[in-house]
Amino acid sequence: MNLYRSVRAVTGASGSGPIDWTAVADAAKAATDPGSIDLSPAEQSGYATDVRDARARVREVSGVSFDVPKTVEIQNRHHWMDANIATFERVMEPIEEYGPDVLPGVARVLNTGTMSFMLALLGNNVLGQYDPLLLAEGDDHALYFVHPNITRITEELNVDPDRFRRWIAFHEVTHAAEFGAAPWLSDYLEREMESGIEALAHGEVDREAFKELDTAMTAVEGYAELLMDEAFDDEYEDLRAKIDARRKGMNPLSKLVRRMLGLGMKRRQYERGKDFFEHVVSASDVEMATRVWEKPENLPTDDELDHPERWLARV
Repeated sequence: MNLYRSVRAVTGASGSGPIDWTAVADAAKAATDPGSIDLSPAEQSGYATDVRDARARVREVSGVSFDVPKTVEIQNRHHWMDANIATFERVMEPIEEYGPDVLPGVARVLNTGTMSFMLALLGNNVLGQYDPLLLAEGDDHALYFVHPNITRITEELNVDPDRFRRWIAFHEVTHAAEFGAAPWLSDYLEREMESGIEALAHGEVDREAFKELDTAMTAVEGYAELLMDEAFDDEYEDLRAKIDARRKGMNPLSKLVRRMLGLGMKRRQYERGKDFFEHVVSASDVEMATRVWEKPENLPTDDELDHPERWLARV
């Protein structure tokens, strides 16, 4: 970790756009210890077994035919940054194209510094990621495990490493099941994201696009929680409780940054989505819940998330 090199990369940001993405990657990596991915034979086979078992169990309980992505990687923090920097750049492209051009040199340094800070913070905390590669050419998906972060959090929470790793694998594979059940989902999320970001680039707020995006992601996170409850071969409330306690124990600056990155919203999506699907399953079954992925029109509306009986009546 070299903070001087990180600052130098930011202050040396150049190019014609408002963000120097090469400098973003250089600064984030310089500020972040990559961590080790020297896995023991048991850890190597453990990741493979967990993903394979998760695929079989999630297929069984959901009735959804899907496969895990061709790309399944055990990464260090720098690997994860490399895998995600292109997504950051694609998402921000409309703002770069249409954004204000006031004091471009100064703005470029500030924007580059902000994005590198966000990338470094996420790179230090992401445990696993199912990546549908939104806004990318082609339809490839990927599954990542950031081994140094998994190791660190395992130690901080004082939990069994094999069980914790398996829990993460099951959670990420549930997302693969969702996108496997709904081939249209990637395109749907891309359209809503592009609409919202392009409006921001023109100084406007497309509230409807962001509302639709939030509603869809609430369904994604809630259904994943439902499948976890049904598929994971152990209780995991103690793991969830320890992670929640860790979040609540963060210092005020860390909590502020989490809010800025929308991580608090993600937790709300988990909880709201889980409540919705629990109601659906209790009134019907998992097969009924899976119908949410048949077509975009089957996604719950914002109102239906709080009133699942209305979604059941409509669908």
